[in-house]
Amino acid sequence: MTDSSEHPKEHQHGTTGHEWDGIHELNTPLPRWWLWLFYATIIWAVGYWIVYPAWPLVSSYTNGVFNWHARSAVASDLAALQAERQPMMAKLADASLQQIESTPQLLDFARALGGRAFADNCAPCHGSGGGGAKGYPNLNANRWLWGGTLTDIQQTITHGVRSGDDQGHQGSMPAFGRDGMLKRDDVVTVANYVRSLSGLSTAPGTDLAAGAKIFAANCAVCHGPQAKGNRSIGAPNLTTKIWLYGSDLNTIIDGVWNGHGGVMPAWGGKLDAVTIKALTVYVHTFGGGE
Repeated sequence: MTDSSEHPKEHQHGTTGHEWDGIHELNTPLPRWWLWLFYATIIWAVGYWIVYPAWPLVSSYTNGVFNWHARSAVASDLAALQAERQPMMAKLADASLQQIESTPQLLDFARALGGRAFADNCAPCHGSGGGGAKGYPNLNANRWLWGGTLTDIQQTITHGVRSGDDQGHQGSMPAFGRDGMLKRDDVVTVANYVRSLSGLSTAPGTDLAAGAKIFAANCAVCHGPQAKGNRSIGAPNLTTKIWLYGSDLNTIIDGVWNGHGGVMPAWGGKLDAVTIKALTVYVHTFGGGE
């Protein structure tokens, strides 16, 4: 251990009493500038407590000298934004969907408003760019279960799919295996046949002729004899390579066995009519609109 003469600071300020392997922890004061800064923050905090809402009480809180509230500030900003938007909102409300798309000023406003509504309400399922995911349609592709015209999209957004809305789309795919309509071997056979409709490979030894008969007897009533689909009930076209739930054999077998029936909310009860109109235009201009 070294003596204090070799460490002037130790002699001047002393130590904390802590020592490790002959190394002493000095009790050096903090810099004066740091102390003044620390004191200033304390004064600032006391001032903040006085002028702004800060301390909780039994059933309320201190309002502060300024009587400023974050909630009222947000409400004021939203009211100002609504007032700024009102002229364009009125024009949007009076215009038809076709007029909005053909009027650059209205189209730009609708896309901005619809884009924000899409991000807040639709993107969690369809993705930020509308690209979809397993079980959620790709809105950029020109393949629509319920139709891709402006009117079709507005109807789907407003009333939803299997949402409990009487005006919404109701069709669903039966559980052919689970409900005992088809045996396991028949489900596997027709699943292979369905894959063959879009040019996908089938399991070796599959009797596609038998699969065609099973399809005609059970599936054609919805998907059509040529498997081109039926939009009135949401039955997809099975001859394309676009698959909502996936195209691998096990996924198709599971779909035939257990059925499908995803739900899309009826946004008509949650969004105002003008926002739904803007959202319709926004989705239609993704690139897959008809």
